[in-house]
Amino acid sequence: MNFEFSADQMQLKDIARKFLEKEESVKRARNVLEGDSPFDEELWKQIAEMGFTATAIPEEFGGLGLGYLELCVIAEELGRSLAPTPFSSSVYLASEAILQFGSDSTKQNYLPSIASAEKIGAFAHSEANTAPTEENISCEYKDGSINGSKIAVADGDIADFFIVTARTNDEIGLFVVNSQSKGIEIKSQSTLDPSRSHASISFKNVEAEALDSGWSNVQTLLDRAAVLFSFEQLGGAEACMDMAKEYAMGRYAFGRSIASFQAIKHKLADMYIAVELARSNCYYGAWALSTNAPELATAAATCRVSASQAYHECSKENIQTHGGMGFTWEFDCHLYYRRCRQLAANIGSQSVWKDKLISSLERANQL
Repeated sequence: MNFEFSADQMQLKDIARKFLEKEESVKRARNVLEGDSPFDEELWKQIAEMGFTATAIPEEFGGLGLGYLELCVIAEELGRSLAPTPFSSSVYLASEAILQFGSDSTKQNYLPSIASAEKIGAFAHSEANTAPTEENISCEYKDGSINGSKIAVADGDIADFFIVTARTNDEIGLFVVNSQSKGIEIKSQSTLDPSRSHASISFKNVEAEALDSGWSNVQTLLDRAAVLFSFEQLGGAEACMDMAKEYAMGRYAFGRSIASFQAIKHKLADMYIAVELARSNCYYGAWALSTNAPELATAAATCRVSASQAYHECSKENIQTHGGMGFTWEFDCHLYYRRCRQLAANIGSQSVWKDKLISSLERANQL
């Protein structure tokens, strides 16, 4: 059985890598980090022109209709290059919510503009420092309007619309809210990685459009997004490993390359093992996502935990391998460490996904 991506998918991956390298995506991430802009608008437009934002959106809604395996390889390259764009918010979450749970009219209203990057979407889910659960979400939908607040909304300060989780009667549902609606207050929030903007949002009698309700739908959306986030983490982890290897082979001490020292060899070996383990689990997730398999919840949690661990291991050891230089602002090591910590917190921390993995395995054993 062949678990590798097809030749066409690998070619797409190569195209995405060369494009992002040519556009100096890592340098752009540093510029956003050090500047006042919340994201790189020029790169965002170029990504849309390449068709990346339209990858998994059906042709009838203005997309390319390629599929999720193609989106996975693009996500990996965006993670490798630290692309400072709202790709994950718009494509992994907002687009998926509408595609999976929206009516045909809602899809027609939003998906073409997401595919062309004319509109940016964001997912408003967290309300406190604790993980959102079916019991602790207090944002409420009643009589066509939403009241409540959300925090740490990735790209919330630049989004044109939000996918909001809110309580209606005894159920949690997903709702589409225009960011320009009356009654919305948006405040930018500082995070560890300023190259990806975040915001807190309050809703006061804000008009909203309901998608399909149910906590299970929220979990499905998070599972689908988790696979794509995992590929982004995988790309970042591999980039860190490659940076560490390149530096170690070119840095000399005591008359020889530090890559020949056993301590450095062990670091690089551990990084390689973490990356390859994460890759294996991400491929499992890609299969489950692309086939909509019953094992999606297990696969998503597995690859999410593995990719989070790999990125943390590699970004940390990349700094250590660079030694004193690795801690300086001028080197790019800290850019990857920042993104690593930020991605690990998006859509739930590692402990949340470990709990999800245990729960999904327990359910599978009971069948």
